[in-house]
Amino acid sequence: MMGQSEPEGAKAARVDLGSFPQAGVAVVFGAGGGIGGALVEAIQAAEKFKHVVSFSRSTSPAIDLLDEASLERAAALAADRGELRLVIDATGFLHDDRQAPEKNLRQLDAVNLARSLALNAIGPALIMKHVLPRLPRSGKAVFATLSAKVGSIGDNRLGGWYSYRASKAALNQLVRTAAIELARRSPDALCIALHPGTVATALSAPFAATGLEIHSPAAAARHLLAVVDQLTANANGGFLDWRGQPVPW
Repeated sequence: MMGQSEPEGAKAARVDLGSFPQAGVAVVFGAGGGIGGALVEAIQAAEKFKHVVSFSRSTSPAIDLLDEASLERAAALAADRGELRLVIDATGFLHDDRQAPEKNLRQLDAVNLARSLALNAIGPALIMKHVLPRLPRSGKAVFATLSAKVGSIGDNRLGGWYSYRASKAALNQLVRTAAIELARRSPDALCIALHPGTVATALSAPFAATGLEIHSPAAAARHLLAVVDQLTANANGGFLDWRGQPVPW
C-alpha cells in the first residue's frame, strides 16, 4: 500500500454479505486485476455463496472485452452453477505502453478514444447484456461495475484525461439505463456503478498524487463489498463511492 498503512487488525476484517440469499453464485469479471483478485478472495472469505466464479484473460474459459462471444459464454457458465446473486465487473483500462491519459486536446487520437470506449464502456455493457437477464426475478441480486469519479461530469474541475473520463461517463449512462430495464423484470435487483477510490494497483500507480488517500486492493475490496451488502433495491441505478456516498453524474 502506498502512502498509508491499514489500521491494526484490518487484514482480519471481512464482510459477511449477510443481505444476500443463501447458496447463490457470485461472479467477478476481471479477476486478474488487483481489485478483481482481492474481490474474489474477500467474497470467498465471506463463505456466503455456494460458488464463487472468476473470469479474466487467463482463466478457462478466458474473457476478452472485445469478444462478445467470450462474455456470453462466461455468463452462461456462471448461471449454470446456480442463481446469480452477486456479479462484479472489475475490468477497466487507463493506460498501457501504447496509450496514456491525455493532458490536452492536442493529444486526442481517434484510435485511442475508440479503444477506451471499447474497453471501459462497450465491454461492460455487453457483460450487462448477458448477465442482467440471468439475474433472479426475486430476492436481492446485484450487478456492480467499477466506474471512476473522474467519469463524473458534475465533478470535473481539472480537465484532461479525455478518453478515460468520456468512457467512464458513457459507462455510467449505460448502467443507469440498464437499471431501469432491470427493475421491470427483477424489482429486488440492482445495477450500480461503484467508485473504488484510489487503489494501489498497476492501473493507478503512475498517477497516484501525493496526499491522496490510497487503499490496498484488499481494503478496497472490503469497502466495496460493505457498500454492496448495505444496498437495498431503491439504490438501483446509482453511482456510489467506496463509502456508499452518491457521486455526481
